[in-house]
Amino acid sequence: MTSAEHPPGPAAPMEPDAAESDVSQVVKRDHADAGHADAGPSVGDSPSAAEVSDQATDRHAPRLRTRAVSRPRRGEAHGHQHRDVSGGWLRPAVFGAMDGLVTNVSLIAGVSGGNASKSAIVLTGLAGLAAGAFSMATGEYVSVSSQNELVQAEVTKERYELEHNPDAEARELAAVFRHRGVDADLAERVARQVGRKPEEALRMHVREELGVDHHDLPSPYVAAGASLVTFAVGALIPLLPYLFGFDSLRTALAVAAVTAFLGGGMVARITNRPFLRGALRQLLLAGAAAALTYAIGKGVHAAIS
Repeated sequence: MTSAEHPPGPAAPMEPDAAESDVSQVVKRDHADAGHADAGPSVGDSPSAAEVSDQATDRHAPRLRTRAVSRPRRGEAHGHQHRDVSGGWLRPAVFGAMDGLVTNVSLIAGVSGGNASKSAIVLTGLAGLAAGAFSMATGEYVSVSSQNELVQAEVTKERYELEHNPDAEARELAAVFRHRGVDADLAERVARQVGRKPEEALRMHVREELGVDHHDLPSPYVAAGASLVTFAVGALIPLLPYLFGFDSLRTALAVAAVTAFLGGGMVARITNRPFLRGALRQLLLAGAAAALTYAIGKGVHAAIS
């Protein structure tokens, strides 16, 4: 199963409110909380949201621009909305469904190639369905949990550095802003203002250094549940002809082929790829797997009979 790809579409039109980056939001909140009267920079010296927005959306800062546009905001002037890509369900769901389909159609083809009876094929298919579904769910749960635990360990390390070496961390964040095209003096002032709120500073450092938002990690339960259910559904499809009384490998292969074609096409449409391209890719991969296991079954049967 190949992973879904997101096409690099044209940049969305920038509106003033939608273009403000996380940096500008922090600066604006800090101005409101501080009342322009704390020991930090004066009103005249503090960077305005417009300044930060202009710097962050400069042509030398494509990553900040992309992040600002992709953050969902209510009431965007151009009215577009983005799908949830951080919930951790799409990848295991797609992988589970296609893996269940390909696994069981290949398993059925293999035992059919070995001249197994209908009852043996059904038993093998149901066993493969149950074993594969639980295996997929367990693997997804452990995988996502381990990844989240690794992120949390790095967040703890970053929090310690912010508490014990705030000046060094501020310089590090200012260097990131300068690398993105923000002027040096503005970058330093923004880094100092971000540091006034430890949680905001931590969140920004984690995003910049780890590339994740530790408040928006995928759920291992969602990933495990999506894998279990979709694998079971995918694995059940090539078994349906046998469960409904047909004793024909060709019927099972035909049902599986139609499902693989439609499933691959639907995944392609979700990721804005051509339907036919995704459909044919999935059909060819499933067909190749079934053909190989059928040949192996034939060969094993010939060797032991």
